[in-house]
Amino acid sequence: MNNFSPNMLKTFEKCPIKYYLKYIQKISIPQKSSFFEKGKKIHALAHYYLRGDNIDKLEKALNNEEIQIWQSLKKNPYFQKTYVNSEYNISCKIDEFWIGGRLDALVKDNDDYYILDYKTGTIPQSPEKDFQTIVYLLCTDKILKEYNSLSFVYIDLRNNINKIIQFDTNKKALYIEKIKKICTLIKNVQLPDEIEHSKICEFCEYKTICI
Repeated sequence: MNNFSPNMLKTFEKCPIKYYLKYIQKISIPQKSSFFEKGKKIHALAHYYLRGDNIDKLEKALNNEEIQIWQSLKKNPYFQKTYVNSEYNISCKIDEFWIGGRLDALVKDNDDYYILDYKTGTIPQSPEKDFQTIVYLLCTDKILKEYNSLSFVYIDLRNNINKIIQFDTNKKALYIEKIKKICTLIKNVQLPDEIEHSKICEFCEYKTICI
Protein backbone atom coordinates (compact mmCIF):
# COMPACT_ATOMS: atom_id res chain seq x y z
CA MET A 1 0.00 0.00 0.00
CA ASN A 2 1.50 3.35 -1.08
CA ASN A 3 1.24 6.37 1.18
CA PHE A 4 1.77 9.26 -1.21
CA SER A 5 3.65 12.21 0.28
CA PRO A 6 3.58 15.74 -1.15
CA ASN A 7 7.13 15.31 -2.43
CA MET A 8 6.19 12.11 -4.25
CA LEU A 9 3.23 13.79 -5.95
CA LYS A 10 5.23 16.91 -6.85
CA THR A 11 8.04 14.79 -8.23
CA PHE A 12 5.73 12.77 -10.46
CA GLU A 13 3.96 15.90 -11.70
CA LYS A 14 7.28 17.54 -12.67
CA CYS A 15 9.13 14.48 -13.96
CA PRO A 16 7.79 10.91 -13.91
CA ILE A 17 11.26 9.55 -14.70
CA LYS A 18 12.66 11.12 -11.55
CA TYR A 19 9.73 9.61 -9.65
CA TYR A 20 10.56 6.22 -11.16
CA LEU A 21 14.24 6.43 -10.21
CA LYS A 22 13.69 7.83 -6.72
CA TYR A 23 10.58 6.07 -5.46
CA ILE A 24 10.32 2.86 -7.48
CA GLN A 25 13.94 2.01 -8.19
CA LYS A 26 14.81 3.64 -4.82
CA ILE A 27 18.03 5.16 -6.13
CA SER A 28 19.34 7.68 -3.63
CA ILE A 29 21.61 10.48 -4.86
CA PRO A 30 23.78 12.03 -2.09
CA GLN A 31 23.37 15.77 -1.64
CA LYS A 32 25.38 18.27 0.38
CA SER A 33 24.14 18.11 3.96
CA SER A 34 24.99 21.80 4.45
CA PHE A 35 22.14 22.67 2.07
CA PHE A 36 19.59 21.39 4.61
CA GLU A 37 21.43 22.16 7.85
CA LYS A 38 19.91 25.58 8.55
CA GLY A 39 16.35 24.36 8.02
CA LYS A 40 16.90 21.29 10.19
CA LYS A 41 18.21 23.40 13.07
CA ILE A 42 15.28 25.82 12.98
CA HIS A 43 12.70 23.04 12.70
CA ALA A 44 14.21 21.12 15.63
CA LEU A 45 14.45 24.26 17.73
CA ALA A 46 10.83 25.19 16.98
CA HIS A 47 9.63 21.70 17.92
CA TYR A 48 11.38 21.70 21.30
CA TYR A 49 10.34 25.29 22.02
CA LEU A 50 6.67 24.70 21.24
CA ARG A 51 6.40 21.65 23.47
CA GLY A 52 8.03 23.54 26.35
CA ASP A 53 11.53 22.06 26.48
CA ASN A 54 14.56 24.00 27.67
CA ILE A 55 16.36 25.20 24.53
CA ASP A 56 19.06 27.42 26.06
CA LYS A 57 21.95 25.22 24.90
CA LEU A 58 20.48 24.83 21.43
CA GLU A 59 20.08 28.58 21.02
CA LYS A 60 23.74 29.14 21.95
CA ALA A 61 24.78 26.81 19.11
CA LEU A 62 23.15 29.01 16.44
CA ASN A 63 25.23 31.24 14.19
CA ASN A 64 24.29 34.89 13.58
CA GLU A 65 22.11 34.17 10.53
CA GLU A 66 20.28 31.37 12.35
CA ILE A 67 19.71 33.59 15.38
CA GLN A 68 18.02 36.21 13.20
CA ILE A 69 15.81 33.57 11.58
CA TRP A 70 14.90 32.06 14.95
CA GLN A 71 14.03 35.43 16.47
CA SER A 72 11.86 36.20 13.44
CA LEU A 73 9.97 32.93 13.89
CA LYS A 74 9.44 33.47 17.62
CA LYS A 75 7.91 36.90 16.92
CA ASN A 76 5.57 35.57 14.26
CA PRO A 77 1.94 35.94 15.43
CA TYR A 78 0.95 32.49 14.16
CA PHE A 79 3.86 30.85 15.98
CA GLN A 80 2.57 32.40 19.22
CA LYS A 81 -0.86 30.76 19.04
CA THR A 82 -1.87 27.86 21.27
CA TYR A 83 0.22 24.74 20.63
CA VAL A 84 -1.54 21.55 19.53
CA ASN A 85 1.25 19.40 18.08
CA SER A 86 4.52 19.61 16.14
CA GLU A 87 6.66 17.37 13.94
CA TYR A 88 3.45 15.41 13.59
CA ASN A 89 2.90 12.54 11.14
CA ILE A 90 -0.53 12.64 9.50
CA SER A 91 -2.29 10.54 6.89
CA CYS A 92 -5.75 9.96 5.45
CA LYS A 93 -7.46 7.96 2.72
CA ILE A 94 -8.85 9.65 -0.37
CA ASP A 95 -10.87 7.16 -2.40
CA GLU A 96 -8.52 4.14 -2.58
CA PHE A 97 -5.34 6.16 -2.04
CA TRP A 98 -3.48 6.98 1.14
CA ILE A 99 -1.76 10.34 1.40
CA GLY A 100 0.24 11.83 4.24
CA GLY A 101 3.15 13.87 5.49
CA ARG A 102 4.74 15.49 8.51
CA LEU A 103 3.49 18.81 9.87
CA ASP A 104 5.93 21.36 11.23
CA ALA A 105 3.28 22.47 13.70
CA LEU A 106 -0.46 22.65 14.34
CA VAL A 107 -1.68 25.56 16.47
CA LYS A 108 -5.05 27.07 17.27
CA ASP A 109 -6.90 30.14 18.47
CA ASN A 110 -10.07 28.82 20.12
CA ASP A 111 -11.59 26.64 17.35
CA ASP A 112 -9.59 28.22 14.52
CA TYR A 113 -6.74 25.90 13.54
CA TYR A 114 -3.55 26.72 11.65
CA ILE A 115 -1.07 24.37 10.01
CA LEU A 116 2.35 26.05 10.15
CA ASP A 117 5.14 25.39 7.69
CA TYR A 118 8.39 27.29 8.22
CA LYS A 119 10.50 27.97 5.15
CA THR A 120 14.12 29.08 5.42
CA GLY A 121 14.22 28.90 1.63
CA THR A 122 11.37 29.78 -0.71
CA ILE A 123 7.65 29.09 -0.44
CA PRO A 124 5.83 27.49 -3.41
CA GLN A 125 5.07 29.80 -6.33
CA SER A 126 1.41 28.75 -6.27
CA PRO A 127 0.77 27.83 -2.61
CA GLU A 128 -2.96 27.11 -3.02
CA LYS A 129 -2.22 24.50 -5.69
CA ASP A 130 0.86 22.97 -4.09
CA PHE A 131 0.59 19.31 -3.07
CA GLN A 132 1.96 20.07 0.39
CA THR A 133 -0.94 22.46 0.99
CA ILE A 134 -3.44 20.00 -0.46
CA VAL A 135 -2.26 16.90 1.41
CA TYR A 136 -1.84 18.61 4.78
CA LEU A 137 -5.21 20.36 4.66
CA LEU A 138 -7.11 17.24 3.60
CA CYS A 139 -5.46 15.10 6.28
CA THR A 140 -5.89 17.66 9.06
CA ASP A 141 -9.53 18.17 8.06
CA LYS A 142 -10.18 14.46 8.57
CA ILE A 143 -8.26 14.35 11.85
CA LEU A 144 -9.97 17.37 13.43
CA LYS A 145 -13.46 16.58 12.10
CA GLU A 146 -14.99 19.60 13.87
CA TYR A 147 -13.53 23.11 13.86
CA ASN A 148 -14.51 26.69 13.11
CA SER A 149 -11.82 27.32 10.48
CA LEU A 150 -8.69 25.64 9.14
CA SER A 151 -5.81 27.39 7.38
CA PHE A 152 -2.38 26.53 6.05
CA VAL A 153 0.25 29.16 6.86
CA TYR A 154 3.56 29.26 5.01
CA ILE A 155 5.99 31.26 7.16
CA ASP A 156 8.60 32.72 4.82
CA LEU A 157 11.52 33.30 7.19
CA ARG A 158 13.74 34.67 4.44
CA ASN A 159 11.40 37.59 3.68
CA ASN A 160 9.54 37.65 7.01
CA ILE A 161 6.09 37.27 5.46
CA ASN A 162 3.19 34.83 5.82
CA LYS A 163 1.13 33.25 3.07
CA ILE A 164 -2.23 31.99 4.35
CA ILE A 165 -4.49 29.55 2.51
CA GLN A 166 -7.90 29.13 4.14
CA PHE A 167 -9.61 25.78 3.69
CA ASP A 168 -13.27 25.65 2.63
CA THR A 169 -15.72 23.24 1.04
CA ASN A 170 -14.90 24.36 -2.50
CA LYS A 171 -11.18 23.85 -2.00
CA LYS A 172 -11.85 20.50 -0.37
CA ALA A 173 -13.74 19.25 -3.42
CA LEU A 174 -11.06 20.55 -5.82
CA TYR A 175 -8.25 19.09 -3.72
CA ILE A 176 -9.89 15.67 -3.51
CA GLU A 177 -10.30 15.55 -7.28
CA LYS A 178 -6.70 16.60 -7.85
CA ILE A 179 -5.43 13.89 -5.49
CA LYS A 180 -7.58 11.22 -7.10
CA LYS A 181 -6.47 12.28 -10.58
CA ILE A 182 -2.72 12.20 -9.98
CA CYS A 183 -2.80 9.06 -7.80
CA THR A 184 -4.80 7.23 -10.46
CA LEU A 185 -2.30 8.34 -13.07
CA ILE A 186 0.61 7.06 -10.97
CA LYS A 187 -1.20 3.78 -10.39
CA ASN A 188 -2.01 3.15 -14.05
CA VAL A 189 1.06 4.44 -15.90
CA GLN A 190 3.62 1.85 -16.94
CA LEU A 191 6.86 3.34 -15.67
CA PRO A 192 9.12 4.03 -17.44
CA ASP A 193 7.74 2.79 -20.79
CA GLU A 194 4.78 5.13 -21.24
CA ILE A 195 6.29 8.42 -20.23
CA GLU A 196 8.56 11.04 -21.67
CA HIS A 197 11.34 12.58 -19.66
CA SER A 198 10.78 16.09 -18.35
CA LYS A 199 12.86 18.77 -20.03
CA ILE A 200 13.17 20.61 -16.70
CA CYS A 201 16.19 18.74 -15.42
CA GLU A 202 19.06 21.24 -15.46
CA PHE A 203 19.42 21.16 -11.67
CA CYS A 204 18.10 17.64 -11.07
CA GLU A 205 20.37 15.42 -8.98
CA TYR A 206 19.33 12.47 -11.19
CA LYS A 207 20.40 14.17 -14.41
CA THR A 208 23.50 12.00 -14.93
CA ILE A 209 21.61 8.71 -14.64
CA CYS A 210 18.19 9.53 -16.09
CA ILE A 211 16.83 7.47 -18.94
